[in-house]
Amino acid sequence: MDTDEFDAVVIGAGIAGLYMIHRLREIGLSVRAYEKGDGVGGTWYWNRYPGARCDVQSWDYSYTFSEELNQEWNWTERYPTQPEIERYLNHVADRFDLRRDIDFGTRVDQARFGEDQNKWILRTSRDATVVTRYLVSAVGALSERFVPKINGIETFTGEQYHTNGWPAEGVDFENKRVGVIGTGSTGIQVIPQIAKEAEHLYVFQRTPQHVLPAGNYLLDDVQRRALKEDFGQMLDEKLMNPVGLSNFPLDPPAALELDAETRRELLEEGWRDGGAVALNRAFSDTGLDRKANKFLADFVAAKNREAIDDPEVADRLLTIDHPIGARRTPVAIDYFETYNRDNVTLVDAKTSPIEKISGNVIHAGDDQIELDVLVYATGFDGVSGPLLSMDIQGVGGVPLRTKWATRSTAYLGLIASGFPNLFMITGPGSPSVFSNVIFHIEQHVDWIADCLAYMKEYDMNHIDVDPEVENEWTQLVDDVGKSSLVGSTRSWWTGENIPGKPAGLTFYLGGLQNYRAKCDEVADKGYEGFVLQSR
Repeated sequence: MDTDEFDAVVIGAGIAGLYMIHRLREIGLSVRAYEKGDGVGGTWYWNRYPGARCDVQSWDYSYTFSEELNQEWNWTERYPTQPEIERYLNHVADRFDLRRDIDFGTRVDQARFGEDQNKWILRTSRDATVVTRYLVSAVGALSERFVPKINGIETFTGEQYHTNGWPAEGVDFENKRVGVIGTGSTGIQVIPQIAKEAEHLYVFQRTPQHVLPAGNYLLDDVQRRALKEDFGQMLDEKLMNPVGLSNFPLDPPAALELDAETRRELLEEGWRDGGAVALNRAFSDTGLDRKANKFLADFVAAKNREAIDDPEVADRLLTIDHPIGARRTPVAIDYFETYNRDNVTLVDAKTSPIEKISGNVIHAGDDQIELDVLVYATGFDGVSGPLLSMDIQGVGGVPLRTKWATRSTAYLGLIASGFPNLFMITGPGSPSVFSNVIFHIEQHVDWIADCLAYMKEYDMNHIDVDPEVENEWTQLVDDVGKSSLVGSTRSWWTGENIPGKPAGLTFYLGGLQNYRAKCDEVADKGYEGFVLQSR
């Protein structure tokens, strides 16, 4: 059987994979990408459910490596929808002729490091063998879907869909009884859309959520022209702040130090602006101090209560047991208003948990609910899940799953010791989703490309990590996280949404600008902490 060989292989053709292909070409390496979907887009290819929309403003959720790209593309809304983002990424793939280096409909099932060759040997879902010097994971933090184990789930006689993997042709809900399990960010987007079509919608809620208004609007020509003119200024702003967003408050006041009237004015201003940043980042202490956090949480709950007609339903939706920002805070359009509809029923899955499914009936507490369609908005096995879904074996044949049995770690979120020449874009220990992820992705891709160019220049072909340095970085990640309320409740951020998964926050919370500075410092010192060799 023929074996293909490349200097570098990229797994995934989403935002990270596309830019990685472009940069690897620029430094003169042969590259091949393998994408399990039939098109580019990654997250925005698979999550085609109704209402799917980004919660980062479109002008920030854009590549910055090409100002020409920015000048020629026109976003239509403040918060872009899935179809628009998918069109954007297809435009990028075409503009930079990236498709010729991508094998679509192909999954990497196994990656084994061959120590004698100093190369990775891959097996794909097409039963092909691929050899590569360098392997780059661009699988994303949220690509391995999670479906809860429910007794009798296989007996359901209706239609079943997970929001990740939604049919491209859509789903017809007209005259159907529909159940949605999950009220995280995805559920909060899809529920209002399904409610408009379904005969009746049952929402199974386990964890009530703090929810912020999107404040979305269409962009006009004047706004688009201004965004293009301000490209350089906005890029500078992104480089300076902790989350890589333009127009971000660098020195917000402490809520506890303000009088009640001033604090209220700032809260009202943030509510009017909408979006995750306006309120979450309006004060310096709401992510650190529970008393300050309560000011924000109570304000948001009171505002959301105004949208709900039934006080009992409002209590079930807004009796929340965790600080705002301790888990991902969804951004919504018409979410709470949806529960005012006669065809929507809220099922409390904590007091009436789903016990089993039999035929088309969901047994939840004393309720027996007949459904035609069941939608799982149950999220993902985040960060480590996509990597562990492959059989990755490092030095000595040690599986990555074994290395990460108690904690997923990687120095700077880039390379895990014992897995040389394997780069992880937004891996564990990086800022990942605690920043404008597309901007952080660009930083990781550029760092990897610059590192490989450096190795090429100095005739080196092997990079690993000093285990002690990896441990020190992991300890720093833990120390920085201890001061924050982030992760103080069970969620995918802590891995506790997955039964049996090791619990722990695996994100660097020290700010993207500080993380970038650390990565630059490491590179400037000859990739200090990494072990570079010629083999």
